[in-house]
Amino acid sequence: MSTICTRYPTQRGPARSVALGVLLSLCLSGAALGEDDGDDGDTAKARPALPNFYLDMRTIYSTLPSGSLSIGFSTPPLLSTLANLSSLGTRTTPSSRSISVDLPLTVDVNDQLSIYGGVSGGSSQTGTGPWTDFAIFSFTVGFQADIYQQNGGMFPTITIQSNATRSISDAPLATTAYNTILEADYALNADETRGLLAGAQYARILVDTPLAHVNPDIIGYVGGYYQWDNNWKLTGRFGVQSFDGAQLLNLTPFPAFTQPIVRFDLDRMDDDDNRLFGITAQIAWTPKPSYQLTLRTPLYAIKN
Repeated sequence: MSTICTRYPTQRGPARSVALGVLLSLCLSGAALGEDDGDDGDTAKARPALPNFYLDMRTIYSTLPSGSLSIGFSTPPLLSTLANLSSLGTRTTPSSRSISVDLPLTVDVNDQLSIYGGVSGGSSQTGTGPWTDFAIFSFTVGFQADIYQQNGGMFPTITIQSNATRSISDAPLATTAYNTILEADYALNADETRGLLAGAQYARILVDTPLAHVNPDIIGYVGGYYQWDNNWKLTGRFGVQSFDGAQLLNLTPFPAFTQPIVRFDLDRMDDDDNRLFGITAQIAWTPKPSYQLTLRTPLYAIKN
């Protein structure tokens, strides 16, 4: 286009002036397009960001009243309890408490998918007995995925989280647990800092001996969340847990129950919505209250 522009000398007359104006416009347009193409090339050469890669460490303290079991929103502490119950010489189970650590290595593949896998270990005390030695009792693999994202639309974000946990204890009550959560998240503003939640959890535990069985556990809940400008985020979930009971070896059968369950999460996020620190408090009636406190401290190798 620069060659065409220099081929016509300036002459007087309306027609010539109009023609010259059109050609100048084409020259400027061509130059602008050339600059845009160069910018696109620079963008294409930009190196893509790596996915988040971190150890999502969780430290859990839980209590369990006598004669009951509680799965709640976290399965690994229950698997530790089941392993210890097999060594009891009584037919009734005393109250217990435990401290456990979950160490899932997590990869946020993109904004919609995370995959994780790791081990859990802990120590527990039953009745008036001493605390057991810290030991690894299970490993877990799972994923979390947004199967639909709201993005300012009418319908809520739908998230599914599913995992499988295998006991690695040598005790007779070795188990495999399957846990699935389906949750709907309806954001109330464009920044998605306020919203409503509704969901359901299904947990199934299979015991490696025909002399014991644990029936399914189902939780239905509603809740909401609010995130302040300083990136602290509070989430509450209120629901009902329905457990169909269990029979473990020669122990007195654990009765079925349908009771309330409450969970609160307080998280410190960064500007990119990555969790920096979290604390979770859960109360599950079994029908007596069972308490659980979790500290969540992710250790990032790569954080975007």
